[in-house]
Amino acid sequence: MGPIPETRYARSGETAIAYQVIGERGPSLVVIPGFVSNVEVAWEHPQYERFMRKLGSFARVFVFDKRGAGLSDPLEGAESLEQRIDDVRAVMDAAGIERASLFGVSEGAPMGTLYAALHPRQVESLILYGGFARGINSADWEHGWDEDAWEAGVESIRDSWGEGMTAFMLAPSHADDPEFRRWWGRFERMAGSPRRVVEALNLDRRIDVREVLPTIQAPTLLIHRRGDAWPLSGAEWIAEQIPDARLAVLEGEDHWPWVADTDAVADEIEEFITGRRAPADPDRVLATVLFTDIVDSTKRAAELGDRRWRTLLDEHERLVRRELDRFSGREVKTTGDGFLATFDGPARAVRCARAVSDAVRPLGIDVRAGLHTGECELRNGDIGGIAVHIGARVSARAAAGEVLVSNTVKDLVVGSGIEFEDRGEQELKGVPGSWRLFSVSGVG
Repeated sequence: MGPIPETRYARSGETAIAYQVIGERGPSLVVIPGFVSNVEVAWEHPQYERFMRKLGSFARVFVFDKRGAGLSDPLEGAESLEQRIDDVRAVMDAAGIERASLFGVSEGAPMGTLYAALHPRQVESLILYGGFARGINSADWEHGWDEDAWEAGVESIRDSWGEGMTAFMLAPSHADDPEFRRWWGRFERMAGSPRRVVEALNLDRRIDVREVLPTIQAPTLLIHRRGDAWPLSGAEWIAEQIPDARLAVLEGEDHWPWVADTDAVADEIEEFITGRRAPADPDRVLATVLFTDIVDSTKRAAELGDRRWRTLLDEHERLVRRELDRFSGREVKTTGDGFLATFDGPARAVRCARAVSDAVRPLGIDVRAGLHTGECELRNGDIGGIAVHIGARVSARAAAGEVLVSNTVKDLVVGSGIEFEDRGEQELKGVPGSWRLFSVSGVG
């Protein structure tokens, strides 16, 4: 049907991300892959080629291998959701894409969800296929996998990786075909090593993006097969949480979109991304809010006198701005003896807060810091909304030299190597309900 697209490389920090471009015209569509991929070996299967050519007939399609998978650079250290988000942005930047529709497949669905919330101006629309909001069932979530079943599945995948056995879960309609299973085993081996696969699955089991869903502003389409191993009830729940989302339920049981009736999936996507109205410019954005302030500042000012205190404040502000720049934070404003800043990555925000605390300690001062991730209102350079109030209240609960975060921040930095100590349920002044807070004990 045509030559395989050239594999190119984008830079995500020091990591090279392999990607391909299919199609020459139409809206941009970035495909965020599942837990393993190989952008070249996948073309060996006729149904994959048919599916990608169909997408490329009405869109300019960008598909890539995440770090640690396929032809991209291997992982260095633990994998995190924030790194996965950075890889999406790196591909868009390398391809010169300012706005695109995102097509998240399997574990790529929560990645796409988080990216759309963090970068609403870059996302035309969002398509989630075979997606999930949380991997493991809990007292308040029953649309995933039981933990024992998940652990048994991971152990089975580790022991049989490279033999094509994951076809029984990902492509069950073809799993009894020996020829397909032999090819699938080759695809597994070329997509990632057994250890890499287990690491990816261990991150997947900790994914929880439920609180992010109501903040999505992009038009959203969910596609789910009725017999998928990920329960349809989870997709139905997600569709209820994302404003004005639409759910298309297809027959079948295959988890990968390019197996079995590929045209049905491609047709849903084509109709969705070529017939919509342009979204309004967003006035809200998901962000991680950081508040800092100097502990006992009034007492220190009295001890030092106005002139020496002003000199100390100037040096404090210089050091904080240095760390904000290093961790890609955006200064919103100063608050006399502190800062309000936002980040598009919660792990960077946590590390910045710790770096600020360490940087100003030689000045003879301690800062407290509080962080929360939530939807913020954009107000002519300033920000507002309940998320900002929560961040301020969390900061007020922090002790000298402590970085305190909400449970939302903790959930979003899984896999980052950041360690926490539970500070229990606490009341935040002026904020309804009780909030579970965590103190940062290590940043990896």
